[in-house]
Amino acid sequence: MDNISKEIGVIIKGRDEFLANRLFEQYHVVDILEELEDLSDENLFKFLRLCKDVNVAEIFEVCDEEFAVRISKSFNDFQLIEIFSHMKNSDVADLLGYLPTVRRKEILKIMKTSDSNILKMILSFDEDTAGGIMSTNFISLRENLTAQDALNKIKQISPETEIIDEIFITDYMHRLKGYVTLRTILTADDEDLLKDLYEQLNFYVYGRDDQEIAANLFTKYDLTVLPVLNQNKAILGVITSEDIIPVIEDELNEDMLAMHGVGNEDLDSGIVKSVKSRLPWLIINLLTAFLASSVVKQFEPTISKVVVLSVAMPIVTGMGGNSGSQTLSIVLTSLARGEISLKEDFNLIMKEIILGFLQGAVIGIITAGIFTMWSNNIYLAIILFLSMIGNMIIAGITGFLIPLLLDKFNIDPAVASSIFLTTFTDTCGFFIFLGLATIFLRHLV
Repeated sequence: MDNISKEIGVIIKGRDEFLANRLFEQYHVVDILEELEDLSDENLFKFLRLCKDVNVAEIFEVCDEEFAVRISKSFNDFQLIEIFSHMKNSDVADLLGYLPTVRRKEILKIMKTSDSNILKMILSFDEDTAGGIMSTNFISLRENLTAQDALNKIKQISPETEIIDEIFITDYMHRLKGYVTLRTILTADDEDLLKDLYEQLNFYVYGRDDQEIAANLFTKYDLTVLPVLNQNKAILGVITSEDIIPVIEDELNEDMLAMHGVGNEDLDSGIVKSVKSRLPWLIINLLTAFLASSVVKQFEPTISKVVVLSVAMPIVTGMGGNSGSQTLSIVLTSLARGEISLKEDFNLIMKEIILGFLQGAVIGIITAGIFTMWSNNIYLAIILFLSMIGNMIIAGITGFLIPLLLDKFNIDPAVASSIFLTTFTDTCGFFIFLGLATIFLRHLV
């Protein structure tokens, strides 16, 4: 990376357009972007003005929102429109969405009407919907065309089209009927009609659908392209695997952050944002911790008589929490992919009960054996063994049911599940362990 940084310095100092554009032939645009982000605005603008529009377009396509806004300031509206001609409409729409409203309107006003209408249509969708991430660079043909007419059309359209392997077929009202591959058209007789060649489409999404629905379809059915329709089933655009990969990554990161109560925070977030993101969930965790502590307090006389219980009970609750988290992570992943529901998969709870029993028995035997050597008390070992089984069964049940119930009530399971799980495993773990200890108290003192 040091080489790129030095070369950029030489390019800026010498105002060398040739070297600036050769840089994009030598290095990947992502590596170049990492070095450009460290430049001052003045040097960044000097470098960008030496680059061809196609190379600036590459930078726009891989940079984040903040840097895209920085870059846009170095070009006037007409220059930006020239750069847009080298970008996919979906990426242009994203960039326009980052810009101030006044400038966005001015740019759309001076663009060609056909281009601005497409961009306005994409911008009408929220950025986290299927319509917000779709590309309009696809080919659709009427079903009454012959194979020869279709080939002629494809030759005209394909230079400006992203997807040509799959051709979408529509009726006279522009409603999507199916698709046909380019191979099929090439091998068909010239007079064959497309309506006799196309295959039915089993998967599609509507423009207002959440992008996560599209991501789930790609993941589950290993798709390469997914059409986006309006309510009349006319095709608006397509989502490709290239479009969906960032969505899958974003959804995964979002769920991971939500599970640990940190919202959309990242390493560069300011102190105030980090506090606002983390503190509310810490307070909720504190309140649930008091619930578990209140259970412990009820058994204070038992603990005061057998001090070794205070050493053993965190092991029971800790193992229950870990076991529940394993179930929780599997259910959350399946739920995100649409592979599980409370109504259809309730019988799976029996599997979690059996797993809880088996895992609890194994861990319980190990724990009981160690504490028998420490305390030389077989009754403490029995209490630990039974407590471990009981809490792991509860952990499996709650880890399975909590996210499904939250989802049923339209509460984000990734955000709230871990809090409820911790509360159940801690409270039940303490209650089972200390309750059994109270029953066997005369054998422990």
